[in-house]
Amino acid sequence: MNRLQRILQQNRPLIMGVINVTPDSFSDGGYFDTTEKAIEQARRLIQEGADILDIGGESTRPGSLSVGGDEELLRVMPVIEFALSMDIPVSVDTSKPEVMRATIDAGVDLVNDINALRAPGALDVVADSAVMICLMHMQGKPETMQHNPQYSDVVAEVISFLEQRVAAAVSTGIERERIIIDPGFGFGKTFEHNLMLLRGLDRLVSTNFPVLAGLSRKSMLGTITGNAVNDRVHASVAAALLAVGQGARIIRVHDVKATRDAFSVFAAVNRIAPGFLLHL
Repeated sequence: MNRLQRILQQNRPLIMGVINVTPDSFSDGGYFDTTEKAIEQARRLIQEGADILDIGGESTRPGSLSVGGDEELLRVMPVIEFALSMDIPVSVDTSKPEVMRATIDAGVDLVNDINALRAPGALDVVADSAVMICLMHMQGKPETMQHNPQYSDVVAEVISFLEQRVAAAVSTGIERERIIIDPGFGFGKTFEHNLMLLRGLDRLVSTNFPVLAGLSRKSMLGTITGNAVNDRVHASVAAALLAVGQGARIIRVHDVKATRDAFSVFAAVNRIAPGFLLHL
């Protein structure tokens, strides 16, 4: 059992702090595109109370283009090594098997794959390890996913896709206890699709896999509020609370302190677990 599996046993939602070591991510691209800046951000998010750090070296915003595995590793490895030295669960945000293998060897606790292990060899890399895996739904690819996405029933279709990917993972030797699922807010979905997924998040929770929700600063919040991407903290916190209220276990955020403060209030009112506030 790795560190993430242990803290998932606690009866409380977990906060995953985002570190994009990229020049072009949708919210913070270019802010942390050097090792020094990214490490400083990691230190800040830990101080603010992040339970997990999610470190990525390739933008997956709509219209983004892929980078090579070597370049991705150059970006993320020094930050991952620093985060691991701080004894916090670490996630690598990647879809490349070679990046998965290198970062698993380094000691990451979670592979967070927007492509749900569909790249050739990805299933085997994770199956040959003890790492946890987050399988995310995405219709299309980042460069084209927002070109008129279509669903008959978005919640049912997302669940069906994730069940298929879970079955593929289990058949390769990945234990169910190592699997987290993510509906993929903003990945091949319109504004209405995202709202329907948030309303129906409890249906994903009913699959009995931990659900990760990544709503922080997403365009759906900009549509609702009219705010620019870096002015969506309050909307992001509201969305995080709605997701937790539906049963999401991990909330992926850019603004750790604001989210943690809101979770403290949520815990006090809902009495999530004895000691929850003390932990925060």
